[in-house]
Amino acid sequence: QVQLVESGGGSVQTGGSLRLSCVDSGDSSLVKYRMGWFRQAPGREREGVAVLFFDWDTTFYADSVKGRFTITEDNSNNSLVLQMNSLKPEDTGIYYCAADLRIRGSYRPPPGSGPPLDPEFFPYWGQGTQVTVSS
Repeated sequence: QVQLVESGGGSVQTGGSLRLSCVDSGDSSLVKYRMGWFRQAPGREREGVAVLFFDWDTTFYADSVKGRFTITEDNSNNSLVLQMNSLKPEDTGIYYCAADLRIRGSYRPPPGSGPPLDPEFFPYWGQGTQVTVSS
């Protein structure tokens, strides 16, 4: 049973920073193909923020966060990190960690083979953590 647990959300003022972490645990027969961060604001659809393809160490970002957010893997504790700087009120929402895991040894398409931030292609999700940015 795969589990994803997020932490690090909170409330900041415009221009502030937050660091989100996501720890995954579960089925050892699966490997991490890609993991990403998504967010959902009240009354809006869930949208992709950033994704990391592990085999290629390749990242993709939503245009709205380029230059401000950075997605990385923290190998010291096997976590996925989203560093968010220069936060804006429109960044407010619930942030979710999600994983696209594949069977060990199976074929994994290179980045760019399909939409990198489509939530429909991420089967595993955390419970979410709230981020609030006030003006």
